[in-house]
Parts: sequence; C-alpha cells; structure tokens
Amino acid sequence: MNRGFFTILGAQFFSALADNALFFAALALLKEQKAPEWHLSMLLWAFTVSYVVIAPYAGAFADSMHKGRAMLICNGIKLLGCASMIVGMPPIFAYAIVGFGAAAYSPAKYGIITEYLPHEKLVAANGWLEGATVAAIILGTVIGGYLSGSHIQNWLTGNTLGKYLSPAEFAICATVLLYCLAAYINLYIPKLAVRLKPLHLDPVHQAKEFAWCVKRLWRDPQGQLSLGVTTLFWGAGATMRLVVLNWAVIWLSLKLEQASQLIALVAVGIAFGAIAAGRWIPLHKAFSVLWAGVAMGALLISMLWVNQIWLAALLMLIIGALSGFFVVPLNAMLQHRGHALMGAGHSIAVQNFNENLGILVMVGLHAWLVKNWSSPLAADSSALLQQQFAHNGMPPMYLIIIGFGGLVILVMSWIILRYRQSLRQGLLHD
Repeated sequence: MNRGFFTILGAQFFSALADNALFFAALALLKEQKAPEWHLSMLLWAFTVSYVVIAPYAGAFADSMHKGRAMLICNGIKLLGCASMIVGMPPIFAYAIVGFGAAAYSPAKYGIITEYLPHEKLVAANGWLEGATVAAIILGTVIGGYLSGSHIQNWLTGNTLGKYLSPAEFAICATVLLYCLAAYINLYIPKLAVRLKPLHLDPVHQAKEFAWCVKRLWRDPQGQLSLGVTTLFWGAGATMRLVVLNWAVIWLSLKLEQASQLIALVAVGIAFGAIAAGRWIPLHKAFSVLWAGVAMGALLISMLWVNQIWLAALLMLIIGALSGFFVVPLNAMLQHRGHALMGAGHSIAVQNFNENLGILVMVGLHAWLVKNWSSPLAADSSALLQQQFAHNGMPPMYLIIIGFGGLVILVMSWIILRYRQSLRQGLLHD
C-alpha cells in the first residue's frame, strides 16, 4: 500500500469521523429539544433514505468524473447539512442532507479503491478501509458523546460561549472542522487514468440502467451470496446501535455518554475482525467465514442475560470482532464481482441500494416497535429510567433483542444453505 492509498484512506477517515460524531451530537440535540424517543430512530432513518432514493444516480455520478473530485463535492454537501443544523434546521431534516451527501460519496469512496488497486489486494485494502471506518466510528462516537456531554456542559457554563451554544450545538460546530479537514486531504487524492463514463441526465435511462445492474448482480452466484450477507450486516449493524443504546440505559443504567462508549467497543471489535480477515482470508476463500454471522446472532440474544458492565463490554467486543471477520472478505468479493460485471461506481451504488434498503426496513421496524409497543414503566423503576422514558414508556427489549438476533441467525443459516447448494450445482468452487 503506497502513499496515494493512505491519502484516500485519510480523506475517507475524517469524513466518516465527522458523520459519526454528528450522529451523537444530533441525538443530544434532540434530547435537549425533548423530542419523542422514536425520533432517535428516525434520525438514522432520515440519514439512510438517500442511499436508496438516489442509488440509480449515485453510481453514474461517481463514474462520470475522477472519484477524488466526486468525494470533494459530496463532502461539501455533508458540510452544508451540518451547518444547517447549527442555524436552526430541525436535526432530522439537516441530518437527511448529510445523508444525501454520504449516499453520493459512497460509490466514489469504494470505487476509487477498486480502480486504484489490483484485485488480489482488495481483501487487504478492505481490511484497511473497514478498519479506518471502524476507527472513525469509535472516535466519532467518543468525540460526539464527549462534546455533547456533562464535561463540556460544565465548561460552557463557566464560559462566555455558553451564552450562545448548548453542548450539542458546540459539538456540531466542532464537527464542521472535521469536514473541513477531510476536504483539505481530499485535494491531494491522486487522479487515476481510468475511462470516465458520460453522465446521462435522463432519469428514465438512469433508472433502467440501474435496474439492469441490480438484476445482474443478484443473478451472479458469487454476487448474490455476498450481497445477501452485506445487506444483512449493515441493516443489523445500524439497528444494533439503537438497540445497544436502549439496552445500556435500561439494563445497565448508563447515561447516553457512557452508552456511546459501549457502542464504540463494538467498533473496536470490528476493527480487530477486519484486520484478522484481511490477513488470513484470501479472496477465493471469502465464503468460508459465513459461520461467524450465525455466531454473532446468537451472541446478540445473549445480551438479555448480561447485567454487568465489564461483561457487556466483553460481549460487545466479541460481537464486533465476528462482524468484521465475516463482512470484510465478502465485501471484497462483492466489489470484485461488481467491478467485473458493471464498473466500480455502478456496482457500489447497487450495493448501497440493497444494504441501505435493509437499514431502512430494520431501523424503521425498530422505530415502530419503540413508538407503538412501549409499555408503562414500573412504579419502582430507577429515576434514570423515569427520566429517559417518561413520555414513551420502556421499549420492548425482549421482543427487539430476541427478534433481532433470531433474524440474523435465520438469514445467515439460509445463506449458508444457498452457498452449499451452489457448490453442489457447480456454480461456485470451494
């Protein structure tokens, strides 16, 4: 891996760092505004919806220009959404603008790796990329939670700045600087000698071309299995952030700032799993890691029997490691097959469409459960719980966690059966 690769990685890292820090700052802003509890799920839903809506056009946009330039434009859109939150736009709508920029950014972000490196280095590159993304999640979670937490609140109280900014607003202002740093590094991304595809502005043409790409990737045996796993992974991963937040507050009586640190441990585990996969799993052995997905689902259900912080931390670390270990090789396989079948930008757009459709469905279901299936708090519940769920009751944690973990186990088991069936039919090679 050379300097150009690490420049690309650095630009992606700081942009992702800002995205994740902004998520927790926006959560804190919603709490300051005393928004309903289900709005927390809708914040993530609003961010994700653009990945599905603009998917037919995001890949074509990325393939129509040098990927570094596309990343710079999209980073500017994210910066606009962040600034909109500061000047008073409702957090859900402002974060939706950030999501629009992120959705357009993603095909360029992954596509440039596929164009820049030979296919035999893709698993290792994805290990670096996922490791950097996870590091951004870890630091972004910690930074967002800290900047909008009690320490900054105390500092602002004794400072003139506190007259103008709440802790959440201060955290959002700090996130602007991270987006600016990402844009600066972006200027040094090398231009690649690749064939650019003209951008067709006709939406009907783009939709038809995208539908053809989706059909082609799903009909490819390797692409189908890889896409099924990564769709499940990202849908489950996004929902898990919300589930763990509620679980940490209800089971472990943690505050939001502390709960965000527990989520960061999942990201630490993903980083370890991604590094291990990048080192030991070659591209042609990508499907040998499917068992880790079933184990992850079983461990998710075990959350219900954990009520000590040290054990919860260990559990989050292991779940994260299993996640990173099984998704990195399959992500590399999906990129390789997509690039061969339809081009880097288009294949990443198809991947984003499916993965984020999974996120929308699972996060939307979580929001619906919290909103409509909440039950009244017990009279002897802790003061923290009374404050946290005074207006909406307690989320149905047993139903959510068992259903969530069970869904992961069932889908991963079905994918393993499909893989074995394809081996018997000669469509794949072990």
